[in-house]
Amino acid sequence: MLKTWADSATELIDVAAGRKPADMVIRGGRWVNVHSGEIIAATDVAIIAGRFAYVGPDASHAVGPRTQVIEAQGRYLVPGLCDAHMHVESGLVTVTEFARAVIPHGTTTMFIDPHEIANVLGLTGVRLMHDEATGLPINVMVQMPGCVPSAPGLENAGASIGVSEVTEAMTWPHIIGLGEMMNFPGVVASDPTMLGEIAATQAAGKTVGGHYASPDLGLPFHAYVAGGAADDHEGTRAEDAVARVRQGMTAMLRLGSAWYDVAAQIKAVTERGLDSRKFVLCTDDSHSGTLVNDGHMNRVVRHAIAQGVKPVTAIQMATLNTASHFGLERELGSITPGRRADMILTSDLVALPVELVIARGKVMAENGRLATEIPPYPYPAEAKQTVNMARPLMAADFDIPAPEGANEVTARVIGVIENQAPTRALERRLPVVSGLVGMDGENDVCQIALVERHRATGKVVNAFVSGFGYDTPCAMASTVAHDSHHMIVVGTSKSDMALAANTLAKVQGGIVVVREGRIEALVELPIAGLMSEERAEVVAAKASRMIEAMQACGCRLNNAYMQHSLLALVVIPELRISDEGLIDVTRFGKVDLFVS
Repeated sequence: MLKTWADSATELIDVAAGRKPADMVIRGGRWVNVHSGEIIAATDVAIIAGRFAYVGPDASHAVGPRTQVIEAQGRYLVPGLCDAHMHVESGLVTVTEFARAVIPHGTTTMFIDPHEIANVLGLTGVRLMHDEATGLPINVMVQMPGCVPSAPGLENAGASIGVSEVTEAMTWPHIIGLGEMMNFPGVVASDPTMLGEIAATQAAGKTVGGHYASPDLGLPFHAYVAGGAADDHEGTRAEDAVARVRQGMTAMLRLGSAWYDVAAQIKAVTERGLDSRKFVLCTDDSHSGTLVNDGHMNRVVRHAIAQGVKPVTAIQMATLNTASHFGLERELGSITPGRRADMILTSDLVALPVELVIARGKVMAENGRLATEIPPYPYPAEAKQTVNMARPLMAADFDIPAPEGANEVTARVIGVIENQAPTRALERRLPVVSGLVGMDGENDVCQIALVERHRATGKVVNAFVSGFGYDTPCAMASTVAHDSHHMIVVGTSKSDMALAANTLAKVQGGIVVVREGRIEALVELPIAGLMSEERAEVVAAKASRMIEAMQACGCRLNNAYMQHSLLALVVIPELRISDEGLIDVTRFGKVDLFVS
């Protein structure tokens, strides 16, 4: 366990003054100083008790017979990278496995919002992930979910969280603040529960996460800001970032597996000249394939640099700016005395190869491989029995009866937008055969169903979706279905849809692709129906097979699984599905499937 600064202050001072040898000394590096914005050559760093003690031109006074000496050989000394906002569950793995996957990429701090497991298991689930985080060798700070369910009245989750739960969680050691306040209409309407949660967080001196998923920057936006949110990661345009920063918020720019929102918003800095200190980088949602194959925050920093951001500025956005936003500047985010000794050695600030990772003064990874073992965290049996269906489903459960006497209908259709979280509210003419509304494969309209899985009600809500491009009899089902995490099934074949749903009930959660009556890919996720018990690289391999299976069914979307998993997210416009029906998120109300 890392000691506090107060408990290690004497050691830090003694090392800096030359009275005591350091545990580790890194010699001859180029110091990326995120406070001054400089790169300072020929710098040595001395570490003791997991914290930086000395950073300067010569640390020979801190070298003793047992000091571990690392020769930087002119490489850049970069603070360990911080992810300002993310959901571990989107990686399909546990907190421990997520950490194992991202440490080799230079991530040493994560601010996680476990509202996925909260929607399934409530406060118990949050506590499980919180306690898992406390035992890890990197910094994992937890934001307490406040919107469970995310839109009361429009969906029903497996649990609920209110003011009393938030107040209790604010006393836990690794709770850093309130998770994203997704119920922005509730905040704008002064909903007492939402305001009570925000007040409890602010009374604890902690940060309120924001989520304003609307392009309207008029009075509703101003009302939301007045409601206390300190940041927002839902912007997609430069004007979104500008508006947030001008109102005192921190603009969180995300690059996840499917969300590409950095390029447009970073123009607020590169073209409009806004102060970069109020901008931070995050991933929000990254699946295991991205983590294993492409990277984590190093990927985001490289992307920001490619958009024209100066390398030191991009690094600030993923280190010091994040730490400052959460009130942790004295603990994290820079290579300076007293801070936790989290650092990357890299030979190139633009390409950012992560050659050595140090966390809390210990070498954690080298050249893309973990240098230490991190044992798995045991989840209890009750966290693995959460897919509750009243009975096996049949193809007929996905029938959509037409209005009486109709030969053709105009249906509302959810339109997928590639690489973005919002959807479009479409209308399409669909055929009626033997009293049932059919799909339109030629125009890329297939069926979507939400299967209730928390309370075994047997409810199935059917609708239509466009954008996946499926061109063969197939189905895909997932119990990862933000945010209430029922089961979403999308397909062109009703019998395949039934097989997909029943398969996930049998394995107690996961993702499955069925083609012409055969299971082509399966990712088992038994922990709350959201996370695997397997290693990240194993899950990544299974996820790769899932993507290949979707492509074999005709899907060409980038990271289509991420698009699939958000089709029930009833807090992001325009049209979604929930266990209550089809939801118009532009006006936050239920709508009929058919246009009259």
